[in-house]
Amino acid sequence: MLARSFSFGLNGLDAYPITIEVDVAKGLPALTIVGLPDSAIRESKERVRSAIKNSGYTFPSARITVNLAPADTPKTGPCFDLPIALGLLAATEQLPIENLARFASLGELSLTGHIKTVSGILPASIASTKILNEKIEGLIVPHNNGEEAALEEHARIFPFQTLAHVTAFLQDPATTAPFQPEIKNPNATEMISYLDFADVKGQTLAKRGLEVASAGGHNVLLIGPPGSGKTMLARRLPTILPPLTREEALEITKIHSIAGHTSGGTALASLALLATERPFRSPHHTASTTSLVGGGSDPRPGEVTLAHNGILFLDELAEFSRSSIEALRQPLEDRFVTIARAAKTLRFPAQFTLLSAMNPCPCGHLGDRQRACCCTGTQIQRYHAKISGPLLDRIDIHLDVPALKTEDLLNAPSGESSATIRTRVTATRQRQLERFKGEKIYANAQMSHRHIKKFCALDKDSQKLLGEAVEGLGLSARAHDKILKLARTISDLAGCEDIRTEHLAEAIGYRTLDRIR
Repeated sequence: MLARSFSFGLNGLDAYPITIEVDVAKGLPALTIVGLPDSAIRESKERVRSAIKNSGYTFPSARITVNLAPADTPKTGPCFDLPIALGLLAATEQLPIENLARFASLGELSLTGHIKTVSGILPASIASTKILNEKIEGLIVPHNNGEEAALEEHARIFPFQTLAHVTAFLQDPATTAPFQPEIKNPNATEMISYLDFADVKGQTLAKRGLEVASAGGHNVLLIGPPGSGKTMLARRLPTILPPLTREEALEITKIHSIAGHTSGGTALASLALLATERPFRSPHHTASTTSLVGGGSDPRPGEVTLAHNGILFLDELAEFSRSSIEALRQPLEDRFVTIARAAKTLRFPAQFTLLSAMNPCPCGHLGDRQRACCCTGTQIQRYHAKISGPLLDRIDIHLDVPALKTEDLLNAPSGESSATIRTRVTATRQRQLERFKGEKIYANAQMSHRHIKKFCALDKDSQKLLGEAVEGLGLSARAHDKILKLARTISDLAGCEDIRTEHLAEAIGYRTLDRIR
């Protein structure tokens, strides 16, 4: 007898429907799974066999063939255990076939019949709404994945703990209503309140630069000696970023769902439900190129994608391998990563702000008023050459973070709080959202050349100043555009409609390394 159940597979960040056909025929007892399954799926035959028996049902002594359609697409992960088991029960008339056809399902089975959590539930839930009321009426998921799946407001979710609970539901689906969660997310400001810009002594110029970066989504490079406060400043940048919109929060949660960092996984307790704060990813400088941009035999999102709509912090930038940091050039420009493999090509979003930090020289004390630098000119030049010109071109703001004098460290008054700065940043971002309404642009840093011509007009004095800066510093066309985007953000922070000369001058002042080179 033949039965069909439905499920979803993952292709990058999106889910697609899969039909699982189960045929039970006379012959030598065997269970064969076809349709390009990976090893985790091939091993499911043993989990399914024990789960069915331990749930009080009969595993057929027959020749069983399971087909995962479409057959030309590779399938990965243990999430097909549950739909395979349900298909087997329906094919052996232990479950109503007509009821099984009304629902899709995902879940890994334990040998006892309990349904374990799986990754990628939110993309599957989103995909289920596209075929809701056409082919299926709802999505059956593991109990612990229920709240995550229900983040898609239009999905009909049915979470269960065991295979026996699912079969009881499918005997009479009308007796169970779709899951209605009580989503309780902590306020993002409360979650990060233990970090505050008021804790940072001095560094007024660096704080101002980070405020501008937050207001416009600009990339930043912090340069200063060890202990000057670069990492302290970087860790507090998320506290002044604007709140997430629901669309951004869903994008972040969807990415981390696939990576196994939500309620279906173990890595990020802070993303147990809908994301409430922007990601802050800080990989070690030994990170490989694949871990940064994504990839692998079964392509997975890298740090640039996990930092989507948030911050990617690269501390000790010059210590990263040349190949790793050069791989960032394309996602910084295009705002996405394309990973090509023989079997398929995937595209992952990478709309992040790059925040990086480095010492001014190998010993770290070049320009330090407290300690003398012991590096030669050749060593300093070689150290700076680790960061290529094309990569620096893509970094909007270069900030000097000098070491503080002892008296400043002890007696300097506290600066503005993160809450105060965040209020200005949020108001500035709102101006940008209104300006770019309908353009699918959310910050000045995302402007194309067409937008720059439209929104970054300069008067004659400003044009002259910019021309002198481009010629004097030998700036590229990209750096020219970066300055205009920065000036637009500085003008927005000041509440001005037009870009003034002082706004442009401040933007030019943020190109520190262009003056050195």
